[in-house]
Amino acid sequence: MAARKAFVTGITGQDGSYLAELLLEKGYEVHGLVRRSSSFNTWRIDHVRDRLILHYGDLVDQNSLMRTLELVGPDEIYNLAAQSHVKVSFEMPEYTANVTALGVLRLLDAVREVDLKARVYQAGSSEMYGLVQETPQTEKTAFHPRSPYGAAKVFGHWITVNYREGYGIHASNGILFNHESPRRGENFVTRKITMGVAAIKNGLARELHLGNLDAKRDWGFAKDYVEAMWRMLQQDTPDDYVVATGETHSVREFLEEAFSHVGLRWQDHVKVDPKYFRPAEVDVLLGDPRKARTKLGWVPRVTFEELVRLMVDADMEGGGRPIHPRG
Repeated sequence: MAARKAFVTGITGQDGSYLAELLLEKGYEVHGLVRRSSSFNTWRIDHVRDRLILHYGDLVDQNSLMRTLELVGPDEIYNLAAQSHVKVSFEMPEYTANVTALGVLRLLDAVREVDLKARVYQAGSSEMYGLVQETPQTEKTAFHPRSPYGAAKVFGHWITVNYREGYGIHASNGILFNHESPRRGENFVTRKITMGVAAIKNGLARELHLGNLDAKRDWGFAKDYVEAMWRMLQQDTPDDYVVATGETHSVREFLEEAFSHVGLRWQDHVKVDPKYFRPAEVDVLLGDPRKARTKLGWVPRVTFEELVRLMVDADMEGGGRPIHPRG
């Protein structure tokens, strides 16, 4: 029997690289969409790149999406590509909307135009809840995004529901709460902290500048979370799922765990800098993962403490420099 084919947008990102590994382990033929850019940023997938089939394309170019989908004919599509940085979305709101919102529409419409019977996963975000209407947040909690990124993700979520109901596409939304790893981008707060810890411990820096230490997030391990994506597309009926740990921790707690892991006091090194505050802050995010646990049989394996330590350890190996970490 021929191997199942998966098509992954955003394959060079944190989630894309872990998902590619998972799909390869399960015997899939894995195709990925990569943007043509001046710097070919593929370090997260270099160790499996000879087993992947990569295609040039872009979520802002529907022709490239249609052409690639026709060529590949995938059984499963995972849309992980986005302008995914909240702070950047305030500085580049139009670009964020074009990629993160309209990109979903272009992809779904390409699936419809090509008449693919593929199952589609759309990467949603806890940032859609923003100014939270209830705690914990469930699949039924109303969205109130507090950033152009969050608003774009809300559009992506509802257009996915729209194409599911309007055209019968097997499309599911994963509402993923914060998920981190040693492969997290260096401009995200968790990775900024673990790289800072490594740099300070190794004598390469003395201070770490951060924004709001009181923000609370539901943090999990990205490698655990991509399994939930895969499980959604194995269901007979498409649906929407919150993927979270059900625990919340502040940035301050993350600091405490990270610095104490290498025998330092964070208070001696961290400076709060107003320039890192968001124009509209999201104070507390806490997901209720009961539906994913019950229907998908998914549970996160890595605890908050284990996650912080494995990220610190990976950055310690690299000496706190901008590195291409494993993990």
